Amino acid sequence: MKTKVITLIAIATTALFMSCSESINNIDEAIEIAASEKSMEATAAPGDSCTFSGILSETDIDGLMEMREEEKLAHDVYTYLYDLHNYIVFNNISKSESAHTSAVLNLINGYGLDDPTPAEEGVYNNEVFNEMYSSLTSAGTESLIDALKVGALVEETDIADLIQLIESTENEDIIRVYSHLLSASKIHMKAFTNALARLGETYTPTVISLEEYVEIVGEANSEETVTPSTTPGVCDGTGPNF
Repeated sequence: MKTKVITLIAIATTALFMSCSESINNIDEAIEIAASEKSMEATAAPGDSCTFSGILSETDIDGLMEMREEEKLAHDVYTYLYDLHNYIVFNNISKSESAHTSAVLNLINGYGLDDPTPAEEGVYNNEVFNEMYSSLTSAGTESLIDALKVGALVEETDIADLIQLIESTENEDIIRVYSHLLSASKIHMKAFTNALARLGETYTPTVISLEEYVEIVGEANSEETVTPSTTPGVCDGTGPNF
């Protein structure tokens, strides 16, 4: 699943450095974007729990291990970019990604599997993610616009992988958790693309199709009117930072 992502990351990284370099001058805009993103994100967190009673296939296990580190990657990249650019959207979404990787860890623990993921930021058991971390953080260093495009790239990669994993499993616990993560990733993508729009920039997807991207942004827009659940899930990480 990840073998083609490195190539896509490399292509997208080249495109990022071709964009113009700007900086945001109005902190009120940043706070407004972050507040909007946080409100929308809460709608993707219905309260439910996992049973840990289903059967896991080898594909399920491999997917859990990959998604555990893919969500950690998002957290680590956003933490790095927040420290670099001091842009509040990265801080808010990094907290959400921390809940995501914990949600996958809860599945791993609940099914009695061993978690090989290192605790250190920017370090992963899967070498693919070590390469991705280096590539993504480097791509987001030049400017805030580049960093926001990195965020959108991370989210569309996550979306594509989650869709594939949901389609490949029959385990209800996994489907439940991944569906929550997918909803949140769509909202995160909207947050990053909205932030880019505020800076007069647009985002062109490289992992999913343009049609899928337009549809996803539309779905995320519609979620603003949904009443969020107030009951956190037991195993799926659907707490206030989801």
